[in-house]
Amino acid sequence: MSKVIKLLPVNDDMNRKSTPRQGQFGFTLIELIVVVIILGILAAVALPRFVNLQRDARIAKLQAARGSVSAASALVHATAFSRAGIADTAPCAGGGTADNATGASGTICTESGLINMVYAYPAVTAIGTAGVLSMAGLTGVFNPTAAQLQAEGYTYDVAGGVATFGVLGATTAATCFFTYTQPTAPNTAATISGLTTTGC
Repeated sequence: MSKVIKLLPVNDDMNRKSTPRQGQFGFTLIELIVVVIILGILAAVALPRFVNLQRDARIAKLQAARGSVSAASALVHATAFSRAGIADTAPCAGGGTADNATGASGTICTESGLINMVYAYPAVTAIGTAGVLSMAGLTGVFNPTAAQLQAEGYTYDVAGGVATFGVLGATTAATCFFTYTQPTAPNTAATISGLTTTGC
């Protein structure tokens, strides 16, 4: 009789190279470093562009305000001359009757209320008094308060017959604005400055 010798497999776990087992996946250190470097490069390129977009948005907002003020000024001027200085007979919305005078002071009636004028252009008035700010319609309110104006992202300052319009969030508010100057004599026009945007 012969004996059958059965050979058992040799356990060579110690000699095998480690290979990922089924379901065990991961990133190598090199792959992680490459991903971090790519993210760093993207952040370095995208962040300045994002900052520039905010600046561009503030400039665009300022340009829109300037356009509104310019249109309001022209509209009041044309309306005053078309009414030829003849006072209205019916009261204006919100009360009062417009005199339509084209002299050093006058009022004109709009759908929302009376607008104060200087030589047939909107007057520079403080917040709370209807003038160029109210006529420009920068907010949904005819005669906005400072808080309502700031909620829309605008600033407004008055010094004499000059109104300065700006936007909130400017890096240097003193160099992100335009001005509206009411006329100082008959047969002169209101002036609207160009935009100063270096601080936007």
